[in-house]
Amino acid sequence: MSDRPDLENWSCPLPLRDHPNVVMGHGGGGRLSAELVEHLLLPAFAGTHDADVLNQLGDAAVLSLSGRRVAFSTDSYVVQPRFFPGGNIGDLAVNGTINDLAVSGAVPLALSVGLILEEGLALSELAFIANTMGMAARRAGVSIVTGDTKVVDFGHGDGVYINTSGIGVVPAGVDLGPHRVTPGDAVIVSGVIGRHGVAVLSVREGLEFGSDICTDTVPLNGLVHDLLGSGVEVHMMRDPTRGGVAATLNEIATSARVGVEIVERNVPVPDDVRAACGFLGLDPLYVANEGCLVAFVSAADADQAIAVMRNHEFGRDATLIGYVTGDHVGTVVARTSIGGQRVVDLPLAEQLPRIC
Repeated sequence: MSDRPDLENWSCPLPLRDHPNVVMGHGGGGRLSAELVEHLLLPAFAGTHDADVLNQLGDAAVLSLSGRRVAFSTDSYVVQPRFFPGGNIGDLAVNGTINDLAVSGAVPLALSVGLILEEGLALSELAFIANTMGMAARRAGVSIVTGDTKVVDFGHGDGVYINTSGIGVVPAGVDLGPHRVTPGDAVIVSGVIGRHGVAVLSVREGLEFGSDICTDTVPLNGLVHDLLGSGVEVHMMRDPTRGGVAATLNEIATSARVGVEIVERNVPVPDDVRAACGFLGLDPLYVANEGCLVAFVSAADADQAIAVMRNHEFGRDATLIGYVTGDHVGTVVARTSIGGQRVVDLPLAEQLPRIC
């Protein structure tokens, strides 16, 4: 009998991704989400006006309307639970769409709000959420201008789901996107990572980590305004929500046809978040964020970019975490604390579903 394994007849133990039905992973921002969009949604929408804009799959679509460049974005929020340390589904929905517009280079102007309410939801709770949304919009200097409300039967809506759509104007001279990302670019995060996902999970699972870990949800339009107005050569930005920093870097590496190398110890992870992730078996790079961004800037401007960010209240922990490379196209590699390297792959699904 041979001691050599029969590799030809081995099968992969990973779960099959040929699903006949929707699974939770299709909404997680990982490979299942990407496959759903690429193989089902994009073909269905092919041939529509400006479908080439849709194919870019950015946080917001940048359109030319009457001679002006306008950014348009939409997002739906199904977070469970609705309330978590430092925020709730309301300010999360407002800040999330504002940030999607901001990282596309736009100045956010107006939002719409769509509410899907479950029969039996306490009006006092709805009022609190609505007031939180109003305060978040006012804080960011953005108007809520239109909306819609629907009610579903008891037991069919999980309390409240929220859709927010937004529009903004892209200033002249601002051009951000994967086409601008080139080898040598510096990769910067504007703040610490992992707080939002761990804050939501702590309430969902009734966990205590020895300190209060609060969501990082904030509007980033002011920070982006300062960065773009500083003269820094910014090539692309993205807010690392579902799938965290890992998913964001992978998406950009693939769309820009470059590689990304980061130094793991340089990624700013708070001690309490790191401890919580260690306890739960999570990688902070994959945990959702709602108040930081990833910026790709010219290496020559990296120090200035960090200085500008740190001068803003929402960018005080801005950190250089790595660089773009022409090697291993489409792949993100992390240099570990012990001197080795590991591939930071796009997750199959999401470590923490229903996080936003």
